Amino acid sequence: MDYLLNLEIYQIKSFMEFSFSYAHIIRVRYSETDRMGYCYYGNYAQYLEVGRVEAIRRLGFVYKELENMGILLPVSTLNIRYKHPAFYDDELIIHTAIEKIEGARIFFSYRIECQEKLIAEADTILVFVDKNINKPIACPDFFLEKLRTYEK
Repeated sequence: MDYLLNLEIYQIKSFMEFSFSYAHIIRVRYSETDRMGYCYYGNYAQYLEVGRVEAIRRLGFVYKELENMGILLPVSTLNIRYKHPAFYDDELIIHTAIEKIEGARIFFSYRIECQEKLIAEADTILVFVDKNINKPIACPDFFLEKLRTYEK
């Protein structure tokens, strides 16, 4: 992950804030629970990924197509704050928001709820990376154009 260490060298300075958000529903499967009956804490990173991929899809982009274009989006930072447990068969609503873009980085925030109860809050930072040179790149113009309608 050398590209994460050298982010500042390759980063093009730009800053934009957004108000784009999307909600996606996922149900806790039995295999995702631990012996105590709680949804295992490690599953939440996968739930965030589902929310993020579906939010990007809602913008009009398929993650696989971005990869085929040579654009990767690895996670550089993940923070989760657990508030209440989720259990088998709970229907979780993953609220995903794109908060801002700074150069090569895109910032997401999340709220996971079950029946209007806050289960967890989280945020991630992903980095736009050129697959061919394995270096950070500025957010592609076509991606920014879709987000401009949600600019704060």
